[in-house]
Amino acid sequence: MWLVADADTKIYIFGTMHALPRGTDWAGGGVAKAIDAADELMLELPPAELAGAGEMFRKLAPRTAPLAIEARLSGKALTGFRTLEASGRSFGEDGLDDWAVMVLMGQRVAQNAGLSPANGVETGLTKRFKAAGKSIGGFETARGQLMLFETLDPHTQRVLLTRAAEEADDAVSEVRALTAAWGRGDVRALEKIINEDIDSVPVARKAIITDRNRRWSAWIQRRMAQPGTVLVAVGAGHLVGADGVPAMIEAGGMKITRVQ
Repeated sequence: MWLVADADTKIYIFGTMHALPRGTDWAGGGVAKAIDAADELMLELPPAELAGAGEMFRKLAPRTAPLAIEARLSGKALTGFRTLEASGRSFGEDGLDDWAVMVLMGQRVAQNAGLSPANGVETGLTKRFKAAGKSIGGFETARGQLMLFETLDPHTQRVLLTRAAEEADDAVSEVRALTAAWGRGDVRALEKIINEDIDSVPVARKAIITDRNRRWSAWIQRRMAQPGTVLVAVGAGHLVGADGVPAMIEAGGMKITRVQ
């Protein structure tokens, strides 16, 4: 967690995990102080948009015409995909865009790793701020967030799907390692794991990470002109590396301090 502050404004920036194992204790120390102090919570998606994300996914995910997974993947990638699919219900992949299949695979991996959005940071923060009658906002809409994937060119979508399928055998252990690094506050380990996953697909990194970080950093800089205390909570992957939100804020000339 980082802090940007001036005489009458404080903005805490908390790197979250959207899904966690049951019983994970993440709300102590400096995080607890930030929750108590904040007048406002800013998430990637506000609660109403998050609630509608599943329906929006079902609208955007279908292909215009079915395409068998065997026509998209082969070799190790196809084997990895089939093994992951066999761990639960069918993905119904033939009728879905590549990006949508990849999203469903990611959800299955999290489930197999024992992680659930019900135990995630955003769910916990939303409950706490609602109970306290505090404002909750969001940077994006469900449609806008999913369109980041929907509008990726077909080649990039296929590359992302292929990589996810090729790495499916190790995905559960990778997710657990990511969660453990987050729990330790190990920024270097987080950066390494996240960058290895997306650095080789620059188009996707720009759309899914860098451009969004730039928009959120600009919002934080503008919000500093208004008095109050805000807790910004976004995925931890957005706060690490040279194009992470803290680095962008610092590059913009503002002082930012890691507080937990």
